[in-house]
Amino acid sequence: MASHNLKKNALLNGIKTISSIIFPLITFPYITRVLLPDNVGKVNFGLSIVSYFSLIATLGMSTYAVRECARVKSDKNNLSKTASQLFSINLCTTVIAYVLLAITLLLFRELDNYRTLIIIQSTSILFTAIGADWLNSAMEDFGYITLRTIAFQAVSLILMFLFVREQDDYIIYALITVVSSSGANIANIWYRRRYCNVKFTSDMEVKRHGGPILAFFAMVLSTTIFANADTTMLGLMVGDHEVGLYSSAHKIVHVVSQLVQSIIFVLIPRLSIYFSNNDFENANKLLRKLLNFNISLGLPCVTGLIMVASDAIVVFAGEEYIGAASVLRIMILSFAFSLVGGSFLGNGILLPMGEEKYYMKVCLITAACNVILNYIFIPLFQADAAAATSAFNGFLIFILLLLRVDKRIKIKNIGKVFFSPVVGCLFIVLICFALQGVSNLYVRLILSVGLSVMAYGIVLLLLKNEIVTEVIEMMKKKLKK
Repeated sequence: MASHNLKKNALLNGIKTISSIIFPLITFPYITRVLLPDNVGKVNFGLSIVSYFSLIATLGMSTYAVRECARVKSDKNNLSKTASQLFSINLCTTVIAYVLLAITLLLFRELDNYRTLIIIQSTSILFTAIGADWLNSAMEDFGYITLRTIAFQAVSLILMFLFVREQDDYIIYALITVVSSSGANIANIWYRRRYCNVKFTSDMEVKRHGGPILAFFAMVLSTTIFANADTTMLGLMVGDHEVGLYSSAHKIVHVVSQLVQSIIFVLIPRLSIYFSNNDFENANKLLRKLLNFNISLGLPCVTGLIMVASDAIVVFAGEEYIGAASVLRIMILSFAFSLVGGSFLGNGILLPMGEEKYYMKVCLITAACNVILNYIFIPLFQADAAAATSAFNGFLIFILLLLRVDKRIKIKNIGKVFFSPVVGCLFIVLICFALQGVSNLYVRLILSVGLSVMAYGIVLLLLKNEIVTEVIEMMKKKLKK
């Protein structure tokens, strides 16, 4: 039954993730061509500033709240108590975040040109706090999450095509992105009543939750710095144009990352239960599936993007962004390291095991390295330098996390997990090289992607990749029924 629920949740979360991928695939080419690099850069610079205050508001609450609520979800009274305490802490930190944001906008005159933009983007902080979406994840209600996300994305898509028509419409675009990303949280206020009663309480048990939340905060702080320091420092040190180039490459990598890493958010509640019960047999089986999924889906994405980077940038962003091709090739390496590092070792093992303090230290070290390296190299190599520091830090995270893995974590026949994807990726390289002589950009990209997907799938099938084999067996059972 647990296995069936996991497969159902993985499918639902996969549908949500696909919708989250289709949405930017439709809007991104349109927005980059309408707003052009400078205004795309302004929007992303504003988001990078807001992200720091959003972090103060959430304190890394989401992952901790999912873990804690998942542990007590069978006891409605205990769940109500825990959820209300975390919700109340989140509201208090949200007020603090808005006070600090107001002070920042008043003191730093460099942000005067971005003030309206930042205020609009910052409304996502409030929506996130009152929505408490972590409760839905803890209850593994991915059906509701999926339907709600798709509905708000559809509304946002219509609004974008209706109202974002000129280069100077970037403020309207920012408002619509808030509706897309955070507006759905409002629906949670009524929906979550079916689980428990969530309300503000003065009995927050800060001593109980404070330590773990601060550990998660430090971890997510460093992760946020790691993710956004590049954009912030590029904007301050070089300008909006380089931010536009960098963010266009980052958007493509983010879309791929969403697809590959979607399954981990389904597995965290179940892994937390297994580890809390010292059930390493089932945990190891689940972790093997997670690693297999990451590598089987992630490795061909890395290989393919490296091979078609220039074509992908031109098709999805436009000729004005061709300088982002080298950024994309470098940046995708950071994602490659995360397949085994942050996504698998960090989110899949250390966090469900309660090792957030060590993960926090790793993230703090790498965040500091990221800022220092950016400060040195961005003036010299601009957006390429920001991408390179991200790739280096992705590798550093992988190494440091590997040192902490519990000896009871054992992935059997790990070489078999990598073998078929690596062989399949060799065929992707050969196909992309062979098609470089095709003169038409769109035909070349379509053939490269289409033939690569076919060849890769055939290789996995012939070499009996475990993920492909399991999917085929599931399909056979469905057909028999």
